[in-house]
Amino acid sequence: MPHPSPAPSLAPPPNWPNCGHGITPEDPVGCRGIDVPGHSGCLAHLADADRDSYLSSLAPGTDIDHRGTTFTEPLLNALLDALRDPATGHPAFGDARFRSAVFQDDAWFDFATFRGEARFQSAAFQGDAVFGAATFQGKAEFVKATFHGDAVFEAAAFERDAGFREVAFEDDARFSGTAFWGQAEFGGATIHGDAGFVRATFHSGARFQEATFRGDADFEAAAIHGDAGFVKTVFERAAALGPLTCGGRVQLSGAEFGGPATLSFAAGALECRRTRWSSTAEVRLRYATADFAHAVFEYPLTIAAEADLFVLPDGQPVTEQELAHLPDSTVRLASLRGVDAAHLVLSDIDLSRCLFAGTVHLDQLRLEGACTFDTVPPGVHRRRWLPVKFTERRVLAEEHHWRASRPGAVRGWNVAVLGAGRAGPLQLAPVYRALRKAFEDGKHEPGAADFYFAEMEMRRHADDIPRSERGLLTAYWALSGYGLRASRAVGWLAVAMLVTITFLMALGIPQNAPTQKATGTVPAGGGKVVFEIDKNDPQNPTGNRFTGERFEKALNITFNSVVFRSSGQDLTTSGTYIEMVSRVVEPVILGLAVLAVRNRVKR
Repeated sequence: MPHPSPAPSLAPPPNWPNCGHGITPEDPVGCRGIDVPGHSGCLAHLADADRDSYLSSLAPGTDIDHRGTTFTEPLLNALLDALRDPATGHPAFGDARFRSAVFQDDAWFDFATFRGEARFQSAAFQGDAVFGAATFQGKAEFVKATFHGDAVFEAAAFERDAGFREVAFEDDARFSGTAFWGQAEFGGATIHGDAGFVRATFHSGARFQEATFRGDADFEAAAIHGDAGFVKTVFERAAALGPLTCGGRVQLSGAEFGGPATLSFAAGALECRRTRWSSTAEVRLRYATADFAHAVFEYPLTIAAEADLFVLPDGQPVTEQELAHLPDSTVRLASLRGVDAAHLVLSDIDLSRCLFAGTVHLDQLRLEGACTFDTVPPGVHRRRWLPVKFTERRVLAEEHHWRASRPGAVRGWNVAVLGAGRAGPLQLAPVYRALRKAFEDGKHEPGAADFYFAEMEMRRHADDIPRSERGLLTAYWALSGYGLRASRAVGWLAVAMLVTITFLMALGIPQNAPTQKATGTVPAGGGKVVFEIDKNDPQNPTGNRFTGERFEKALNITFNSVVFRSSGQDLTTSGTYIEMVSRVVEPVILGLAVLAVRNRVKR
C-alpha cells in the first residue's frame, strides 16, 4: 500500500508520541501521526506486514487512536473493513480518536456507528466527508476541523453533544434529516457553500453563535426543542430560516443578514436585538414574543403573524408539538426601542406590551391587519375616596408603567417589568404624536383619535410646559376630553343650560312684562300730533320666581342662546348679561360635542 504524503508540520509538535517519518531540517517534526500501539510508526507508515497484523487485531467496537494520521482512501477503507460488523455490514467504532488527522481523499463513514466518543478535532477532510446515516452514541467532537469538500451528515444521529465549533466547511454542509439529541454546537463555524438543515431535529437546542453562512442557509421544517442560538451569526446570502419550530427562544441578537431573508418561526420567543438587515426581509411568526430593540432595517422589513400552521412546499403542515404548552399562537412585540421604523411593516401583531420610546420615524410605521394595543383599566376604580372610570382608549405599555408608578395610582395599570426602563410624559408625547400620524396615514381615524388624546394627556402632565398652558389643557380635557369625548361635552352643555335657566328664572326674567305708553302734545289750533312711545324698565322679580311660566320663558331664551339667536324676551339688566354669557359659552360647548362625535365616527 503506497504511503500517503505527510501533512506539512507548521504547528508545534503534538502532545502524543508521533511517527516522525520524513523529518527534515525544514520539518523537524515529520509525520504527526500517533504511533500504533506496539510499533514505532503511525498506521500510514507501518510496514505492510505490521499494518496487516494491526488491522487483523481489530474487531467491531474496538477503541482506536489515529491522531495526526494521514489517510488515503485505500488506507481508510482498510481500517473501516477491519471494524465492519458482520451483522449490519457497517463499521462500528468504540472510542474513535482522529484529532488532527488528514483525510486526503473522500472519507466514507456513512452508516458507521460510533459507540464511544468520536473525536475529529482539527481534522482535515480534503475530499468529501460522508457521515450519512451515521450514529454517534457518545460525544462527537469536530472542533476546528476543516472540510474541503462536501460535509454530508444527512440522516445521522448524534445521541449526545455534537461539537462543530470553529469548523470550516469550504463547500456544502448537509445535515438534512439529522437528529441531535444533545447540544449541537456550531459556534464560530464558517460554511462557504450551502448549509442544509432541512427537517433536522435538535432535541436539546442548537448554537450557531458567531457562525458565518456564505451560501444559502436552509432550515426548512427543522424542529428545535430547546433554544436556537444565532447570536452574531452572519448570513451573507439568502437565508430561509424555516418554517421551523422552536420550543424555546430563537436568538438572532447581533446577527447580520446580507441578502434577502425569509424567516418563519413557530417559537416561544424571538430575540433580534441589534440585528442588522441589509436587504429585504420577511419575518412570519406564530406564538413568539419578539424583541427588535435597536435592530437596523436598511430595506423594507415585514413582521407578520401567521394565523394558520406553516405549510411546506409539498403541502404538508408543520407540526408544533414543542409549543403545545403555550396558551395560544398570538404574536407579541416586546420592544422597538432604538429602531428606525421608516421601512417597517407590522401585520396582525399584539403591541400591548411593546416599548416604543426611542423609536425614530415612527410616523412612517405601517400597521396592517389587526394590530392591537393595550387599553386603560376597565371598570370603576377609587382614587382616594373619589370613584374613577376611564373612557376606553388605546394606550402604550409605557403609559401603563408611568401611571402605575405615580402616587395614588388606581389598580389596573401594569407595572414595568425588570429591564423595561421607564419613560415619562416628556418622552411619550412625541411617540403618541408619531403613532397618531401613522394611523391617520392609514385612514384609521378612531385609532388616531385615541393617540391624539394620549398625546394631549402627556403634554398636560409634562414638566416642561408653562402653568398657563397646563391650565388651558386641563380645561380642554375637563370640558370635552380634548374634543374627543362627546358625552362629556354634552354633559357640560346640559349643566351650562341648567345654570342659565336657573339664573334667568331667579334674576333675568322681569316680574311683569314692561307696559308701553305713548305721550304727546295736541296743538291748540289742531294739526299734526307727535307721540313718544316708551316702556317701563323691566323690574327685578319678587315673590315666587320658579314657576312654570317663568321656566318656559327661561328655557326658550336658553335654547335660542345655544344657536346664537335672540329670544326677543325683555330681560332685566342681570338677565341681559346672563344671556350674553350663555350665547358665548354654550355654542362653544355644543361645537366641542359635535367635534367629538365627528372624530369618533369618521374614517
